[in-house]
Amino acid sequence: MTVNWGRVFSFRENGTGFPAEDGRECRSLPPTKSGREGHDLPHTKNSQRGCDTSLAENAQKGRNLPQTKDDQESKNLSQNFREKKHVPFLLELRGLEVGHGRRALVRDICLAVRPGQVVALIGPNGSGKTTILRTVAGQLQKLGGVVELFGRALDEVPPAERSRSMSVMLTGRPQTELLTCRDVVEAGRYPFTGRLGVLGEKDEEAVTAAMDATGVLGLAERDFAHVSDGQRQRVLLARALCQEPHVLLLDEPTSYLDIRSQLEVLQLLRREARERGIAVVTSLHEIDLAQKVADHVICIKDGSVMCQGSPDEVFTAERVAELYDLTPGAFDPAFGSVELVRPAGEPRTFVIAGGGTGAACFRRLAREGVPFATGVLHEHDADGLLARSLATRAIYERDFEPVSAESVARAREVLLTCREVICCVSTFGTGNARNAELLDAAREAGIPVSGPLP
Repeated sequence: MTVNWGRVFSFRENGTGFPAEDGRECRSLPPTKSGREGHDLPHTKNSQRGCDTSLAENAQKGRNLPQTKDDQESKNLSQNFREKKHVPFLLELRGLEVGHGRRALVRDICLAVRPGQVVALIGPNGSGKTTILRTVAGQLQKLGGVVELFGRALDEVPPAERSRSMSVMLTGRPQTELLTCRDVVEAGRYPFTGRLGVLGEKDEEAVTAAMDATGVLGLAERDFAHVSDGQRQRVLLARALCQEPHVLLLDEPTSYLDIRSQLEVLQLLRREARERGIAVVTSLHEIDLAQKVADHVICIKDGSVMCQGSPDEVFTAERVAELYDLTPGAFDPAFGSVELVRPAGEPRTFVIAGGGTGAACFRRLAREGVPFATGVLHEHDADGLLARSLATRAIYERDFEPVSAESVARAREVLLTCREVICCVSTFGTGNARNAELLDAAREAGIPVSGPLP
């Protein structure tokens, strides 16, 4: 099979690991002995584990590329990162406008990302998160503002240097023909190869290490087109990591992944950011994961940045409800979860709970559309927090205080209007001892009582 060497050149120039979207390819050259029969990308027989080589070293050793002024600047930046010298921002956006054609989709984006920082872009579908990432990657022309990479305007950074410093993983699935998963990952090393795109020993080590870190080493010889979507996602992440970037741009990296894989991928990104000083900018739809993994969160809605800040500042019930047009209280920042809409109407069921014993019952009643009341709960008890989202009425007591007679009297008044009582607790303690009086009130009124009764 003829090796398509033109693809090698376009891989190296656009920094994404796959051909440019406009379909441009450089002229084709005849294959050399280094090409593997049956595959589109060149490969060498050398393959070792481990990955400890800096970008500057890879650019200099065995690559047939003379060191340029740009390469020296990149080497100096790498040295500064390792020695923890002051490098203010790896990536900075000032007044950025992005969109398609002449129409701006998002305006006035300002963001500064330091080494080792993970930034999450969140917002509704179609808000422009992917367009922002593609513009920062240089795949779309910015409509206004400034994008700076290492303190230099992105337009002034040569494509070859950009592809050695910035790695991009977007949601589009590359169209591959007869490429193994290892072939796809190897595409991340082409910015560091000579014009023939032949991988050296250090490149092979980087590829193996990245595949091992992302859990796809066992898929190395599998056809990329015939693995699952989740496995493809991990392979593409390995391709991005083996590029050993300073800036890593990711569009929905947890898409198609199961829960365990999502956690493993995000933990890997956190570790790469912390240990190698990579600046990670990623879009996420899973706001519970963004709350846990990101150092900084930027919210995009209606053509602008609605707000940005630390997870504690952004993930409040009010701001998340505004961002996604949710009903008030649907998002609980304590759990990082979104609940179903509270059933409408007067409560028909009264739930006696506490200490997290009522969570399953609360959610079952919400699924069935049954409006319910609950009490007496402490304000920041697990059940107390969940009741704010799901219960029609909830009676609270101050934290760390025993349930008072006044609180029980208010709860009894609501309970006597209900048709049934569910008691989720099997025993009462010192703090909630008076809740036992609610059971007595239900029995005296002839209201059916169910649950693991004390």
